[in-house]
Amino acid sequence: MGDDELIRLAGHHGVATRYEDWRGRETAVSRDTLVAVLAALGVDASTPSAVRAELDRHRERALGLPPTLVVRRAGGGTAGRIRAALAGYLGGGAEVEIETAADEVLAPPRAETSPAERSFEPLDGLADVPPGWRGLRVREGARTQYTRLLVAPDALAPPTRMWGFTAQLYSVRSAASWGLGDLGDLADLARWSGRELGAGFVLVNPLHATEPVPPVGASPYSPMSRRFPSPIYLRIEDMPEYAELPAGDRERFQALAAGLRGKQGLLDRDAVWAAKLEALEAMHRHRRWPDPEFEEFRRREGAALESFATWCAISEEQGATDWRRWPSTLGDARAHGVLDAPRYRERADFHAWLQWRLDGQLAAAQRAARDAGMPVGVVHDLAVGVPHGSADAWIYRDSCAPGMSVGAPPDEFNQRGQDWGQQPWRPGALADFGYRPFREMAAAALRHAGGIRLDHAMQVSRLWWVPEGASAADGTYVRYDRDALLASLAWEAERFGAVVVGEDLGTVEPEVREALADSGVLGTSLLWFERDGEGRPKPPDRWRELSLATVGTHDMPPITGFVHGDHIELRDRLGLLTRPRAEEEADHRRQLGDWLAVLHAEKLLSAPPAEVARALAEGSDAYDEEIVTALQEFLTRTPARLIGISLADAVGERRTQNQPGTVDEYPNWRVPLGDAEGRPVFLDDLKSRDSLRLFRRESM
Repeated sequence: MGDDELIRLAGHHGVATRYEDWRGRETAVSRDTLVAVLAALGVDASTPSAVRAELDRHRERALGLPPTLVVRRAGGGTAGRIRAALAGYLGGGAEVEIETAADEVLAPPRAETSPAERSFEPLDGLADVPPGWRGLRVREGARTQYTRLLVAPDALAPPTRMWGFTAQLYSVRSAASWGLGDLGDLADLARWSGRELGAGFVLVNPLHATEPVPPVGASPYSPMSRRFPSPIYLRIEDMPEYAELPAGDRERFQALAAGLRGKQGLLDRDAVWAAKLEALEAMHRHRRWPDPEFEEFRRREGAALESFATWCAISEEQGATDWRRWPSTLGDARAHGVLDAPRYRERADFHAWLQWRLDGQLAAAQRAARDAGMPVGVVHDLAVGVPHGSADAWIYRDSCAPGMSVGAPPDEFNQRGQDWGQQPWRPGALADFGYRPFREMAAAALRHAGGIRLDHAMQVSRLWWVPEGASAADGTYVRYDRDALLASLAWEAERFGAVVVGEDLGTVEPEVREALADSGVLGTSLLWFERDGEGRPKPPDRWRELSLATVGTHDMPPITGFVHGDHIELRDRLGLLTRPRAEEEADHRRQLGDWLAVLHAEKLLSAPPAEVARALAEGSDAYDEEIVTALQEFLTRTPARLIGISLADAVGERRTQNQPGTVDEYPNWRVPLGDAEGRPVFLDDLKSRDSLRLFRRESM
């Protein structure tokens, strides 16, 4: 096979043939990897003749219109911009028509018609085109072409400067929740922090759907669906049907809830889901039927809801959520009869009803936040992907890349690379479907929110693909249409009046950060990583303005644990260190000393840095509270528009929620909110302020 032809074909499809590794060295991608990745994209590169045939097909496709055309709306005059964008594809005599009705996701569905049957009007004579998605029809002689058009905002308006809590909702329990933080707790947290403390937002972990059958996955970042939320977060007593239950049932369920609240130790999702499922099934039997509002919800959610609800029903029947282990007749959501099979209809109705009730409680949480005076309110986190065999991989099978996993190339800390076991979108399929799967996912998260956080913001630009069976080091980058994805995200956010934060930490191409900023997407500034070119901590006035600034992240210990080096001891115990522990500790002391010096220079730390460092090295907690409040106040001195204060930091928690590189070796995502000694801290305790002794609200 000619390398030049293979490299050219890979380039046409956005597949990197070379990349720069973490040492800055140019690294060539193997031929086997290129062939496998191209095959997952539907491109045959197995032989020289196949490569040449694919190159010919690409040349033919390049003569037509792109599947999606993006035009930014900068000061009006969008009709002229549309003509300019089409100029490179059309001759001088082409007639361009634009669809009169917009095509929006999560809106009342319009009648299913072919493009030829829809209503169009001539683009000529129009000065402006309203924002949103529409069809374009182009006629040149006897040839008629159709494409999709997105008129998107030039950039989202930045939010006003404010602070808010960041929290792992499942860990924030109350006297009313069933052993796991829920949407009622979210509403209470937003209501209290907004009214009493002046918070402008509350950022929570992804609330994406988990498994409907045990074991229920603990990681919010490895969900079964990013399109739908998890019913484990439902507040049972807030559901209208609860009051209709017989008194004996309510007493029994309250006893179950009390037992869950009284459990000590780690969070037990399986026990919580088993108890809630029993109550939810009883309430479903007592629901009002028919319910026009429920039917309208189903119509609005469309085929995605029916597919997800059916996946849940089949998972329960099969006792497994991985559809690749199901009988072959059930492996395709689009196969004839699967979604309409009578044996799944009743149970699918139950799961669709759960989503309806979740929609109501998510709306109530955001309403409580705004009523409490929060300018933004709830900010939801959007995970980067879903595992193979998940609901989304079943629902959107035609848009997913078979035999590929998302991960990361080798770096200083993971020299074999990382395979996250998550299935990526196929860029071409997303474009062919008008980015509808991505748009639905974003709109679902934004519908009852003031904003979203985009985990691993590189997902809108490029992802590291690893062929099945290969080492994570033997992958390559695959590019996505960054402009189209960011435009889609910006339009959905503007439609809902929301802010967007991109998690752009780690190795990120400079042009990605520029593109995010140009679209009005805030970046992420993490204090421990904010250093200049010589490795020194950045003074507050040199931080980015258009960002969410925090001290740490969920993959690191809270402040108190970090300054004491708990993460080094833990990684050493788990065999995760890549260099001797003494070197790790020395480097940690040096970097921590730099920050203590900055805090002292900013007059945020009264004691000399050397004295504080010595106390920490001796295991003393004498300065813990002062360090936490100093770092929190340091954030307020940066120009960042959003300041995130970790709820775990505010109560003095030391334990980390997630230790990267582990699965069962550490209780990831199962640590309840607690104080420095690990004693449980409940939402009810926060309201008394006794547990917020480490938190100091500052004027923004």
